[in-house]
Amino acid sequence: MKIGTKTSSKAAAMIAGLGLIAVGTASLVPQLFAQQAAPKFKLDPTWPKAMPNKWKIGGVTGLAVDKDDNVWVYDRPNDLTDIELEAELTPPIADCCVRPPSMIHIDKNGDVLGSFDPPQGHGMAIDTKGFAYLGLETVQKWDTKSGKHVADVPRAADRVPGQGGGDAVVANRTPGHGSTGPVFGFLPAARAGRVQDPAAAAKRAEALKAFHAKYPPTTPMIVGGLEEIRLDEAAHEMYAADNYLGGRVMVFDLDTLQFKRGWGAYGHTLAEMSTDDKDREYTPGGPEPKEFRGHLTLNISNDGFVYAADRMANRIQVFTKQGKYVKEFVMAPMTGVGGSTGGVMFSQDKGQKYLYISDLTNNHVWFLNREDGKILGTMGSMGQNGGQFFGLHMIATDSKGNIYTGEVFAGERVQRFLAVK
Repeated sequence: MKIGTKTSSKAAAMIAGLGLIAVGTASLVPQLFAQQAAPKFKLDPTWPKAMPNKWKIGGVTGLAVDKDDNVWVYDRPNDLTDIELEAELTPPIADCCVRPPSMIHIDKNGDVLGSFDPPQGHGMAIDTKGFAYLGLETVQKWDTKSGKHVADVPRAADRVPGQGGGDAVVANRTPGHGSTGPVFGFLPAARAGRVQDPAAAAKRAEALKAFHAKYPPTTPMIVGGLEEIRLDEAAHEMYAADNYLGGRVMVFDLDTLQFKRGWGAYGHTLAEMSTDDKDREYTPGGPEPKEFRGHLTLNISNDGFVYAADRMANRIQVFTKQGKYVKEFVMAPMTGVGGSTGGVMFSQDKGQKYLYISDLTNNHVWFLNREDGKILGTMGSMGQNGGQFFGLHMIATDSKGNIYTGEVFAGERVQRFLAVK
């Protein structure tokens, strides 16, 4: 049966009337019937409530639901600009706003339970004992009750040439004065300004060669910056994805924080990983690179598989917990620049039938069949209305199957989507 525009428009209107947003408008017509199999959710406009203390949340770089179904938000206060910090001046020149703490705890009703203010970073997990694991150039363990730094995963003493200090660099927080904002560095003009001349590029290549010799892929500690942190408390293990050489899956003992094992794309052992940038080259829609390309995130299913999303290569690879490669799903391969495969979450049914993938570039939550990677539908589109996204970065679920999202860029917020039975 051919689906005409009129038919699909009526279906879309019906879905919108019900408040359901499990279908992406870009692919509505050709996949209408297939998408009816996808989970359905509706925006909860009551969550969260307005932030206290004139806070304005920065870009969300970590999102986790704790054992009590309350939500931890790890944000970047330094994303805020001067115009958003006018209440910090003495005297203030506007009613709003001031920088928030970087860790904010929000309950099921949307009220702030508490907060503490470690340096901003990237990646975050919460264990059942009340400890937070934050991506701060390495994985740092913090006590959420006291707000104190407890321990660190070992990391390399040097930084990758040309990468700078990352999110964890402490910015000069002058009251009322912020940064250029969370989008500036991603604009084409800003990227063009970072192009190096041939001599500088050759010098950097030599520096990288020396760095790789000093810190080979087998280096049993964090090198570069952090992208993702996940916990397997039953096995007393912590999984971290650093961004060294396009991304490495690194597994540490959760009690001692000592390195146990790690791997790269297609199950390459760390010793097999390439340091040649040509093995990470990728053109959207083209052959997949031999190694992870960039912004590697991951999650662990109940049946013991590790799902690693290589965002810059538009793919998800599946491994055993020991790093044996199982299969690969390619998703939205036409996506350029930021890539499509961001955070990975699972549906809350016993068999975790669905994958939920957050997409920073296309600004969807994608629903995939976990068994074969078939795309069943999407939720959301780019925009700033409730239920839309502008920089969809983080995703989490609670025990009821509700979805939580966190945005960077101009989004800078968290939203909750209630599961529709």
